[in-house]
Amino acid sequence: MKIPRRPMFLGRIPYRRRRLRDAARLLPLFGLFFLLLPLLWSPPGNEGRRFSGDLVYLFGLWVGMIVLAAAIAPGLSRRDGEPDEDED
Repeated sequence: MKIPRRPMFLGRIPYRRRRLRDAARLLPLFGLFFLLLPLLWSPPGNEGRRFSGDLVYLFGLWVGMIVLAAAIAPGLSRRDGEPDEDED
């Protein structure tokens, strides 16, 4: 009696779905890193710090994170009746 062997490599669709899940898991970590990045910026010389550039940066980061999440989200949804290949 032979035991059916699982394929060594994943198919294209499950592989891409896993990479999208990985990207979705890492997105908040990258967002946090880029959110804290302005704290590392130091003002040149002794003059006061201008926060207008930081606000533009944070708003741009916020919009960028929303766009990235919206781009990743459709690929994360599984179609009805489609088995999840990576569940053991």
